[in-house]
Amino acid sequence: MGTFKAWVVEKGEGGQSLTFRDFDEADLMAGDVTVRVTHSGLNYKDGLALTGRSPVVRRFPMIPGIDFAGVVEASDDPAYEPGDAVVLTGWGVGETHLGAYAERARVKGGWLVPLPAGLSPEQAMAIGTAGYTAMLSVMALEAHGLAPGDGPALVTGASGGVGSVAVTLLARAGWHVIASTGRESEAEYLRGLGAAEILDRAELSIPGKPLGKERWAAAVDSVGSTTLANVLAQTRADGAVAACGLAQGMDLPTSVAPFILRGVSLLGINSVTTPLPKRRAVWDRLASDLDLDKLAAMTTRVPLAEVGALGEAILAGQVRGRTVVAVG
Repeated sequence: MGTFKAWVVEKGEGGQSLTFRDFDEADLMAGDVTVRVTHSGLNYKDGLALTGRSPVVRRFPMIPGIDFAGVVEASDDPAYEPGDAVVLTGWGVGETHLGAYAERARVKGGWLVPLPAGLSPEQAMAIGTAGYTAMLSVMALEAHGLAPGDGPALVTGASGGVGSVAVTLLARAGWHVIASTGRESEAEYLRGLGAAEILDRAELSIPGKPLGKERWAAAVDSVGSTTLANVLAQTRADGAVAACGLAQGMDLPTSVAPFILRGVSLLGINSVTTPLPKRRAVWDRLASDLDLDKLAAMTTRVPLAEVGALGEAILAGQVRGRTVVAVG
């Protein structure tokens, strides 16, 4: 046993604090696999944990970071051996279980997925929870029976992590993609990922009518609140919206009109506790369907020591695409 570098969230009388310090390996939580973390990512939920702006951290002290890629160092799980390359997203890591912004992690083997063939650890974390959630959303729309011939697909929060990957996946699958963003400067970036149209998020972010003009057959929404209500109100008959985020808020000020007058479906996306068979299927689809050149174009890289400063930026919508945290 020794120590390793980690970001640690602690709570005292003055509120939450965040420090980058040595952490004792003996203080890692229970688990049957110990992983040397090589890469992590920056997600919206990580921003909440780093800043304390929302009570996503429910145990102190906590190492934040909700996803990682790394190499198994020790295992009591027969599914994994030392040297195996693995990926983890979800399962409360970084919230209730010590997380990924550290050089070591100890977790349950059932939470891990073998690193998919064709992806490097860095690429896996360029995808990360955000890209994994985007693929879950696309697969949910497909399972509902929707296809590019049914009409356009909208992506809200398009210049963020989930949105950037969703735009890329939908465009490559043949959809006419409408990308909604509040940053006019990101139009060229989004067109480079495959967006056919750019929509100002202001059109969706203020209260609208219970039903509007039918504009899209499918949508991936990571914003929630009034934006999601407007997306539903403008979805074509028998279309569907995959809801996977709450950047604008947790409320949903809508009516039953889209559901009972147009047959619109709202598909909830839970990326945290996806069963292992489905989780493997999602990663296999990402490895085969995602354009890795476009993934590289949406990705920036920071060392572990710098990620603590990025929490406020991602909450303010100032982080484009995906950010890989180089740990090892």
